[in-house]
Amino acid sequence: MPKNSRVAMRLELEWSYKYHAAMFAGAEQYGQEHGWVSFVDEYVADTLPARRGGKIPYDGVLARADKRLAERSARLGIPLVNVWFNSPVRDQLPGAFVDFAAQGKMRAEHLLSRGLRNFAALTARGVRAHMVEQHEFLSTVQQAGCSCVTATIPMNFSATLAKWRSAERALTEWMAKWELPIGVVVFPDDISRTVTQMCRGRGWRIPQDVAIIAGNNEETICEYARPTLTSIESDFKRIGYQAAALLDRLMDEKPNRGTRRNARSRQQADPEQILSPPQGLIVRESTDFFTSDIPEIAQALAFISANSHRPIRVGDVAEAVHLETRTLRRRFEKYLGRAVVDEIRRVRIERAKRELAQSEVSLSEIARGSGFLDAQRMYEVFVRELGVS
Repeated sequence: MPKNSRVAMRLELEWSYKYHAAMFAGAEQYGQEHGWVSFVDEYVADTLPARRGGKIPYDGVLARADKRLAERSARLGIPLVNVWFNSPVRDQLPGAFVDFAAQGKMRAEHLLSRGLRNFAALTARGVRAHMVEQHEFLSTVQQAGCSCVTATIPMNFSATLAKWRSAERALTEWMAKWELPIGVVVFPDDISRTVTQMCRGRGWRIPQDVAIIAGNNEETICEYARPTLTSIESDFKRIGYQAAALLDRLMDEKPNRGTRRNARSRQQADPEQILSPPQGLIVRESTDFFTSDIPEIAQALAFISANSHRPIRVGDVAEAVHLETRTLRRRFEKYLGRAVVDEIRRVRIERAKRELAQSEVSLSEIARGSGFLDAQRMYEVFVRELGVS
């Protein structure tokens, strides 16, 4: 039954990035399915009355919540769900977010799978999401016996010419410490192109010398210039939907005035927070290569990447690099720590994930174009390897 709940959304929609617009789309979808009357109100903290007794226009709020909004909604007993990971009151509020630790690990595993041993990471200063991702990225590459050169730039690095020059100097100092070939993660979405330009200015090839993973999968940044940039696809629409569902549950509790203070203290002590895993890594030109000190291994990796759309087998790879199948298997295990068949499967999965995220063709066509026998086989591999259909 429609509830006609009146819900305010404060998502800073003046920014066109996915984590604003797609999150709004997911929340709106949930609201339409459940009979909400939703309002975009970027000044909801001012719309709400300062104290009890005034007219309360909303039954709940879904927002990139700051301290002022959190305090006012708590004072009025209005359910508030936060979707801003960097919020100063994030730990006090229920919310829905990207699983940034999982994203950091995914980035590291991808670059390691390319055979890279040197790494660098760039974050925006004070952005907690970047810190969480970088921590997991560093942990993963260090467990593989590798090191990483890190640097930070101001979050608003392009606000003035002086700040931009300061950011350029920080990037120059950071890049001077690189040892090629290197895998680089640029967490701030809007500076990844600057990094690629600076690499080209030094005569470094992308991806052969510098393999780059950009922040989120903003297609206008990642696809419409060369080289195209590998990036992470976070399902922000799903997060918006989950945040709305969480808000709906909180509104359903309908506490009376006597229980609202108790609900508020419980919320701050142990708020429910949903972490959504990344949808996948979108592999593009900036990391579409493999490196190895062993020529036969590098050739085998390149052959697998170029032919993953075909139903190739280990014997086909061995023949392409002029090795006995047994010899190829031994060298893969020795130098890469994994089997040839595992690498074939991994590359097929990456190709299929990219097509699923970007293509409108049928599952059967995607399966065949990714080297699987049919859609059912692709489904089985995804469930077994990734835990999702």
